Amino acid sequence: MLLIPAIDLKDGHCVRLKQGDMDQSTIFSDSPATMAQGWLNKGARRLHLVDLNGAFAGHPKNEQAIRQILKEVGSEIDVQLGGGIRDLDTIERYLDAGLRYVIIGTAAVKNPGFLRDACTAFGGHIIVGLDAKDGKVATDGWSKLTGHDVVDLGKKFEDYGVESIIYTDIGRDGMLTGINVEATVKLAQALTIPVIASGGLSNMADIEALCAVQDEGVEGVICGRAIYTGDLDFEKAQARADELNG
Repeated sequence: MLLIPAIDLKDGHCVRLKQGDMDQSTIFSDSPATMAQGWLNKGARRLHLVDLNGAFAGHPKNEQAIRQILKEVGSEIDVQLGGGIRDLDTIERYLDAGLRYVIIGTAAVKNPGFLRDACTAFGGHIIVGLDAKDGKVATDGWSKLTGHDVVDLGKKFEDYGVESIIYTDIGRDGMLTGINVEATVKLAQALTIPVIASGGLSNMADIEALCAVQDEGVEGVICGRAIYTGDLDFEKAQARADELNG
């Protein structure tokens, strides 16, 4: 079970949002690269970056901060990035800079042809982010709820050749209310590619619940607000996950 610290970037700072609301952000660090190195030192095996401004603008906005992070830790740890990635040139630029995985969210739903092209051109490097509420997928920084069923889209994108899927319950993200394990497992059981849980992680009980369903195809979990507020000790949580899953 991979515990993946999230570094959400807004205006060059490391922040956390409540339910994707850009007006409800808490700054945790003015140096994202230092924050990234800190998680590496605590034993993180992968990092999850989000260009929040980019997600809303539809193109990269925090590229300087992202490149600083990759320069700091990129050769030592796998780094994945989402937010505002809408074209193949952007993907190529980030991969050349040392990024391991690119996460495509809104563009995958709105422009599946682009996703298919990305999987063809950059096989093994493309992850899809499916953000959902009550089983329906949301786009555009969670501001628009579509009629697409998350499982149906997951199957479609699996056929395209994506590496894995990050499933976020947007009703829980940033709220410390607990992972939606049931919905995550439902998606994982429908697919053969791994699913990464996201949204609402709050304590060690969530980690233990996810470890119990790892064999269903749940590969990891994005760790956000809880590891910044101290509600969850990252090192202890990863050690517990390793103990449970070997």
